[in-house]
Formats: sequence, structure tokens, C-alpha cells
Amino acid sequence: MSKKSVVMDGNTAAAYISYAFTEVASIFPITPSSTMAEKVDAWAANGKKNIFGQSVKVIQMQSEAGAAGTCHGSLQAGALTTTYTASQGLLLMIPPMYKIAGEFLPGVFHISARTVSVHGLSIFGDHSDVMSCRMIGFAMLASSSPQEAMDLGAVAHLAAIRARHPFLHFFDGFRTSHEMQKIDALDYDDLSELVDYDQLKAFRKNGMNPEHPSTRGTTVNPDIFFQCREGCNEHYARLPSIVEHYMEEINRLTGRDYKPFNYYGAPDAEEVIIVMGSAAETAKETVSYLCSRGRKVGVIQVHLYRPFSAEHLLSVLPASVKKIAVLDRTKEPGGMGEPLYQDVESVIHRNRPEITVVGGRYGLASKDTTPGQIAAVFANLEQERPKNSFTIGIVDDVTFTSLPTVDLDIPKEGETACKIWGIGGDGTVGANKNTITTIGLAAGMYAQAYFSYDSKKSGGLTQSHLRFGKAPIQAAYLVEHADFVALHEPAYLGTYDVTADLKPNGTFLLNCGWSKEELASHIPAKMKRDLAGKNASMYLIDATKIAREIGLGGRTNTVLQAAFFKLTNIIPLDLAVQEMKEGIYRSYLKKAGQAVVEMNCQAVERGIAGVERFDIPADWADAPSETAPVLQLPGFIEDIVLPMNRQEGGKLPVSAFKRYGCLDGTWQPGTTRYEKRGVAVMVPRWDVETCIQCNQCSFVCPHAAIRPVLLSAEEEAAKPAAFSTVPARGTGGTYTYRMQVSPYDCMGCGSCANICPASKPALTMVPFESQIPQQENWTFGVEQIPVKKDAFSAKNVKASQFSKPYFEFSAACAGCAETPYIKLVTQLFGDRMYIANASGCSSAYGGPLPATPYCTDERGFGPSWEQSLFEDNAEFGFGFLNAHEAISKELLPRIHLLMDAGVAAEACEAYLAHKDDSEKTRGVSDGLLAALGQVTSGSEEVMAAVKFIIDRSEYLCKKSVWCFGGDGWAYDIGFGGVDHVLAQNRDINMLVMDTEVYSNTGGQSSKATPAAAIAKFAAGGKEIKKKDLGSILMSYGYIYVAQVSMGADPAQTLRAIREAEAYPGPSIVIAYCPCLEHGIKGGMGMSQLEQRKAVECGYWNLYRYDPRLREAGKNPFVLDSKDPSGDLKAYLKSERRYASLMDAFPDRAERLYSKEIQDAAERLESYKRRAGGEV
Repeated sequence: MSKKSVVMDGNTAAAYISYAFTEVASIFPITPSSTMAEKVDAWAANGKKNIFGQSVKVIQMQSEAGAAGTCHGSLQAGALTTTYTASQGLLLMIPPMYKIAGEFLPGVFHISARTVSVHGLSIFGDHSDVMSCRMIGFAMLASSSPQEAMDLGAVAHLAAIRARHPFLHFFDGFRTSHEMQKIDALDYDDLSELVDYDQLKAFRKNGMNPEHPSTRGTTVNPDIFFQCREGCNEHYARLPSIVEHYMEEINRLTGRDYKPFNYYGAPDAEEVIIVMGSAAETAKETVSYLCSRGRKVGVIQVHLYRPFSAEHLLSVLPASVKKIAVLDRTKEPGGMGEPLYQDVESVIHRNRPEITVVGGRYGLASKDTTPGQIAAVFANLEQERPKNSFTIGIVDDVTFTSLPTVDLDIPKEGETACKIWGIGGDGTVGANKNTITTIGLAAGMYAQAYFSYDSKKSGGLTQSHLRFGKAPIQAAYLVEHADFVALHEPAYLGTYDVTADLKPNGTFLLNCGWSKEELASHIPAKMKRDLAGKNASMYLIDATKIAREIGLGGRTNTVLQAAFFKLTNIIPLDLAVQEMKEGIYRSYLKKAGQAVVEMNCQAVERGIAGVERFDIPADWADAPSETAPVLQLPGFIEDIVLPMNRQEGGKLPVSAFKRYGCLDGTWQPGTTRYEKRGVAVMVPRWDVETCIQCNQCSFVCPHAAIRPVLLSAEEEAAKPAAFSTVPARGTGGTYTYRMQVSPYDCMGCGSCANICPASKPALTMVPFESQIPQQENWTFGVEQIPVKKDAFSAKNVKASQFSKPYFEFSAACAGCAETPYIKLVTQLFGDRMYIANASGCSSAYGGPLPATPYCTDERGFGPSWEQSLFEDNAEFGFGFLNAHEAISKELLPRIHLLMDAGVAAEACEAYLAHKDDSEKTRGVSDGLLAALGQVTSGSEEVMAAVKFIIDRSEYLCKKSVWCFGGDGWAYDIGFGGVDHVLAQNRDINMLVMDTEVYSNTGGQSSKATPAAAIAKFAAGGKEIKKKDLGSILMSYGYIYVAQVSMGADPAQTLRAIREAEAYPGPSIVIAYCPCLEHGIKGGMGMSQLEQRKAVECGYWNLYRYDPRLREAGKNPFVLDSKDPSGDLKAYLKSERRYASLMDAFPDRAERLYSKEIQDAAERLESYKRRAGGEV
């Protein structure tokens, strides 16, 4: 084999190998598997050829169920077909998978194995999804590393063709799918020679075709079904030998050693672990270390899981083995053990009954699995009676399943480990991916990178775990002992223990703007002691200042990457500089121009020159601990939220979650107010003299970090000296006014300053440090001063902002265009809202633990929020509606009884008259409860009715039921549910935040993506027009439909949301939301202005369709936006998603631009016809 070294993650390796054998790829995005489909789509768009000399035919479907159905049909018609998925997506594929397996079709499904949503949703890896498929009938192959994903992916495709059988090839989501390694790429020519072309020809001839017709998918009765099902036994019996054959072929090509089961360790081992997936790499490393110290231990790595071959397992099991521990990366509640354990135990019981077999669970949802945990399993096996059904990696102090982790640091001769702390969006992760490639390929070293994140969107914590060495790297776990640690975000000082993992004599780099003289006052005492006690070499750089001076804004990645190469000295600095500059040229010249290339090249030089050594003072070794202020925090915050925010959640025991009732997924609301992240570089400063009190800045703030405050005369007298106010306009002198910013909650996007309409802007972006004193004003003005409900009105933008937002400080990206809509809805209806939230961006920032942005008021009222699945959100919300209505109706006979009996009659009458009125329902409900609270005597029937109503008081007030989600939900996977629920003509509301792509999974196209836009899954530009969701739903005639754009017309947005909720039937509001994936000039701080431009040029139209108007003899459709006045083509070219089409495919760009312009014109014309009464 001609050896070609590449740096790839597991997803890319699987995509590369699948492309070779695939004729049709049917795809749908889901984290963490989406990259595989994205790569295949991009390669096909650029003309890459498979082994058959053709580009892959890529088909994007509306859901995973649709993708699997298309796979089924494509395979039956004789094309080699592949798909890629994970988690819930895989579960949606199960029905067609049963058909594919039962019909012996050679499809291959590549799975980035991910946990299935149970008490909560996790995007991280374990085997709960693939284990749900173990009885379908697919052959199942497990890979443990990017190299295995390449090699065993080939085995899966080759064996599928020869066996005429489907294969499920899986590897651990994130730990393998996103781990970058230097690996060997298999050559397509070599692979082509391994294909069984006779079987491929037979497969095609067996395909359904009118030229040789057949009938399949028949309905079978009890008389023959059983016999045919048992007839597959011979077919399955042949599979292990076919897999083994192709493993031997790959071994011949590569020199590696693959078997259905691979044994590593002492030939006379007495204790063995059996495991599959990435933990096998850690187990092999641990076994090697323990054997070197005289232990007789080993590990069996499972590659072929289905069919489970007892013969092949027993053939590698040493005769000396006395005890076996089977590790499963899943939990099967209520079973006698997890799946792999049950398989192994069955084989051993029948064939080697003298061996003790125990099972345990590890690594759920990508919980890190370390050598110390593997050593703990071997320590358990040393016991006379080893614990069964154990866990590792957690502390279970409730049912006591956990094994104590062994303190184990395996020395790595010649290996350098690095840990880099960054903030999402600063370019750190991208730069480190480039670093891995440079070191792995240009310097010929082995390299590994893995990236871990907190649960926030852009702006959250990133940790880069990098390893480099002269030998292959097996460590499939996080860096815990680092030679080099860098902190790129100074706001993390004091929040995270960033030097805990630094080795003695290691190097520490701090990016900050402080002088050496100022530094000591900013470094926490624990960190000082760490640095001094470890004899660390410490360096400083002000990468933020350098990037700004060059013109790169907040993109510090190139500066800090250069500093990394200088300080680590892993490769010669001149080689690193050469590779960095060549990479800059390749990356930026075509898409951004020479000026950007020169700026980044300058950043390389400035990054090298800007590093300064800091001599650690001797007295840091004994730095006294700071006296932390005593805060009166709720126990849940103190015991659960704060440790998780410090990245110490992994140490929390099971009992902590039991104590606070979290085991069923329940989480306390409003935890984001305790975060105070302070990550913004620039925050707004309010000018009391120039503010016109329009409150638009508060209206558009994505994080509710700027709010108007009204003070009464009494409050005015008690305000802090720095709390400047002016008379509040429009309140008749009742209140004074201030616009207050929370610098620690602000993300620094600048949306507020960018839209300020004052002739002299009242908001100016200034350095964060200058506004730190404003936090005390926030505490007084927002946390201590009550909102003035008499100043609130839902009728105008200004007055709407005097209401409390029940959605604050979310984990959304800085400048997010979705969250202002959500915040506004909660300001209007938050104290009585149900929210069903589809999976997507709005769920990712709506409930990313430990941050819960939905909060409560002084009465404890607030939105009741839950994330559904992606596909069923409308149905989920419909369940909320029906449950509340069913229980609420039980109250009505009792209220009528009381009114007829003259008990609280006035309150009962008021309630019955206004209970369904959005503006009055809370008042009459409170009035009724107050009146009933005064009833102390009456007949048994009356008192029973009073008690019944009071006991169910939360069902009195009419609830506002909302379904939130993005276009991926409403236009694609959930459209059937959206359509059906709205068609029921019930009082339910939907808010669709249309970003025109699948934003949360990385920017894949949806049916909301317009023509000409480049997106993932549309790498060559979208060819078909955008789906007009609003027009489809208006065809019912009884659904309230509105299309809004806050930045273009905030008053229309407010009116539409108010009308939608008040409409006594189904409603949907479709809101335009520019996204990071659009590539807006000036960044997301310009998202509100981008919305305005979109409407002005006719790209997006504003309208309201209110069926009530027809009853009044009026046209129900009102086109609120004016005729376009802007240049639509110029608008398209101003966004990277459109402009990049010209860069990549100039031959088709003009055609697709023209198509999108025509599509927009036709859409507007249809709205005008409707507005004119023609529709």
C-alpha cells in the first residue's frame, strides 16, 4: 500500500472511506455525526470520484426516518447506499433498518455513537443508541480511534458487498468522532481491488427493476412468517468469516492487526477486561503499564459485536484467565446487566464456567475514562468476590455501585501534552486544529487533539487537549498532566483552576492586558502557589491588543498560535512560521483577499515578538488565600450550580442530585443570574444626557443585560450616589428613569449601541474594566427595585420593556437574533407560559446545565419549559394544552356550584366571564382565590368545592401555550406535527426562529434555506427555492400567521406576537433571525441592522394574517412591509453564505443569484395579490 499520512478526526476518516464505496448517500444532520455527511456533500460538489469513477449522489432528507427510507429504496433499486447518524436520529431509522436487514441489503450506516435522551438530552457519546439496534439484524462493527474508523469502515463496506448484508459501523461520538489524529489514509485504488465484483453484480441484478420485475414487501400471515425468519440463520452464520477475511485484507495492506476480537496483554493473564470503543485505547495503555509492573492482566477489544461470535472470542481468551470484567458504555435499567456483559457472560457460562464474570458501566455521555478508572476495574478483579454491576468515573453514594478511582499517571517518554483554555468564537479551537496538522504532517510527528466544551453556544468555555510525540498516541482521555498550559481568556481567572493540571517545571502562558506590575493583584492565591510550587515558567502576551492593532478585532487565534509554537519548541520555530503563513495564504487569499492575508501574517510575527517572560516572585509560594465574601446563596446554587460552573461537576456524587430532586431531569429555574461570567471585552456605557428613553436597546438585547429602571420618589431618595437618573418621560413625574447595564452578564455584542436611534448615541462600547462599578447599580436597580407594572403596556415598544423578562443571561451567542424574540414573548406572557422547545439552538441555550435562563418572579411564577425531541415539539406542546384544559375544566362545575350557592358569587362570575381573556385571566383568577380564601363555613358540598378549587389553583389562570423552535423543526423534521397541531384549530401558539439553516448542528441547509445560499449539505449553493411556510398555513384560513423581523419593524413584531397570543385559535409567528452561519459583515452585533436590510431590499417580507378580520368583512391579510427600496443582489453579496458561492463556483453563482432574486419577486407578488384580495 502506498502510505499517505493525513490528520483527520474520526468523522472525516469514516466519511473518506465511505465515499469510496458509496453511490448514493441519504443524509440528515445530527450532532456529532453531521461532519461525515458534510464532507461527503462537499467532496461530491467538488467532483471527487469514488472507486467507480463517479461522484456520490447526495440526497438531503427532511428527517432521519426519511434518510433511512431513502436508503432502503435506493438499496432495493441496486445502488450502494450509505447514511450517517447518531442518537435519536438512529432510533428514528430503526423501522426501515429492520426491513433493510431482513431483505439482506448491503447498506452501511456510520454512527457517531451518542447517548439517547432520557432524563435530559446530551449530545455526547456512549453506546445507548447503537445498543438499541442490536436485535435489528445489522452486522455491527466497533472502532476505537480515527485510524480504526478508516480501516474498519473499509471492512464494513467490503463485507457488506460480499455478504449482501447491511452493516452498522460505529465509534464513540466526540471522543473518536471529533478527536484529531495523524493516521494513514487507505488508497482508493487498493480498496477497489478488494471489492467482490461478482457479488456486487449479483446485488444489482437482484435490484428491483421493471426490466426484471419482482414483488417485495408483501403482507405475510402466521402460516409462513416464522419459517422464513428462521431461514436467515445460514446467512448470519457466514458473516463472521467474511468480516475476518476483510480484516485480514486490511491487515495485509496496512501491517496492522485486526480481528473480530483483539487481545492485548500478558499471555498468561489471569484478569481481563472486555470492552469496545475508544475506552479500549485507554485500557490497552493501562494494561501495558500494569504488565510492565508485573501484573498478569489483559484486555480484549471487541470489533465485531453483531453477530456475536463465541468462537472468535474464545480463540483469543488466554487459558489462564480466572476473572473477566466486561465494560459497557450504556445503562439498561431493569436488566440483569448491560448488553455486552450479557453476551460475554452467556458465552463464558457455556464454555468456560470456571471463570468469574462481572460487568460494569463507564463513560456515559462522554464521561472521561482514565487509566486510573481502568486500574480500579483491575483492582476490583483482584478481590475474592469482585463487585458486579459496578460503575467507574462517578461517586455513587446512594446505591454504592462505584469503584474508587486509582491515582495513576502513566509516564509518556518523549510525549508533550498541552491544555489550552479558550472562549468559543475566539478561534482557539480552529488554530489548534491547524497546529495539529502542522506538527503531524510538516514535522512528521504523531499528534492528537481533542476539544471539550461547556454547554454554552459561542462565547462558552473551550478546552483544547493536545498531545505530540514520536510514537503513536493511545490516550483517549483528557489531558490531566500538561507540559504547557495557556489561558487565552483572562476572565476565567478565579473561575477555573487552570493550573491544576500543569506539570512541575511546566510552561504557563497568560493572555491579558495587565502590566507585570498589575499582574499580582489579578492572580488568585491558589494559582500563585501552583505556579511557584511547580517551578513553572510563566509568560505573558496581550493578544487582544495586538489583534486589534492589526485590524483583526477579537480574533486572537493567530497571535496565540504563534506564541504557542515559540514557547513549546515542539518543532523548529522557522518551520512553524513557514507552515502558518502558507496556511494563512491558502485559507484567506481567495475568500478574504490579500489584506486579510497580510494582517494574519503580521499576527504571526507579532505573536512571536509579543511574548514576555514573567519571573514568578518567591513570595507567591506562600500566597495567603483570599477571604471570599460570604454570600447567602440557595443550597442548590451552592451545592450543584457553582461546582458545575467551575468545571467540577464530575466530582459531584449521586446523592447531591437526589437531594435536590434532579434525578428525573427537573432543574431549578433562573440559575443564570448567579453566573456573572464577565467575558465581554467591550460593554455599553449609558449616557444619561443623550438618551431619548425609547427602550429599543433593551428590546433588542439578546441577553437581557440592559434594562430600563423606574424609581419612585422613595426609591430615588435611597439610591446609590452613582445611580444617575433623569425624569421618566410619559409618567407624569411619577418616576425617574435610568437605563442600566450588567457588565458581568453582557456578552459585548454591541447590538444595543448599533441600533440606538438618538441623534448622539446614548450607548458607547467601552472596555469591560471601566464598567465594573456598574454591577452595584445593577444590583440596586434591577435586583432590588421592583418593576413598575403600571408603566407596562403591550401596545408599544417602549412600554413593553417595563415588564420583567422571564428569560435572562442565556448561553446564546453574542448578538443572537433569536433570543430577543423569546425574551419579548416572556415579557408579555411569562408568568403563565408553557414552553415546548424543539431541539436546536433555542434548546441549547434554553436549558444548558447548569444554566437555566427561564426564571421566576416574586410570586414564584414563570415559564414552565421543557425541551422535547427535535421531531415532535408541536405534538409535545399540544399535550401541554390538552392536559391543562382537561384539568381546568374539572374546576368549572365547582365554580358554577359556588356561584349558584351565592358563595364568592361576584368573583366566580368575573372569573367565568374573563377566564379566557389574556389580559384579564390572571386578575380574575387571583380575585377568585382571594375570595375563596375568605370562605370559612358552608355546606359540605360548598366546602368540598372550595377545597377542590384551591388545591388545583394553578389550573385557574388561562395558560399561554407556546412551541418554540427553528426552521429545521418547523420546515423539515417537525413540519408534519406543526401542520397537524395547527390544523386542530385549538388555542396554541408557535414561534419559529428562522435562521434559514440548521444552526445548532453547524449550518446545514433546510427547506428554509433560499436558493444560492451555500450551507453544509448545499456546498455548491442551494438549487431550489425556499419553502413558504406561512403561505402553506394560511391556506387553512383559520390559523393566525405572521412573519416578522424585529430589527426592521419592532412595533410590527410586538403587535404580531400580541395578536397571535390573543387569537382564540392556533397561531404561528415566523421570525427572521440572522445567524453566525450567514457571515454578516461586522459580525452578529449587526444582526438587528441586517434584519432591517433584509426587509428593505425585499429579501424578507412582513405580514399578518388574522382570520378575525374576515369576520369583520375585511381582508385577513395585511402586508406590513413596504415595496423594496434596497439592492437585493448587493444584499446577497454582503453575506458570506452567498458571496462564497462566487468564490467557489463562479460558473453557477450568477444563475443562482438571479434565481433567488426571481424567487423573492414571485414571493412578494403572491403576497401583494393576497393583500389585494385576489387569494
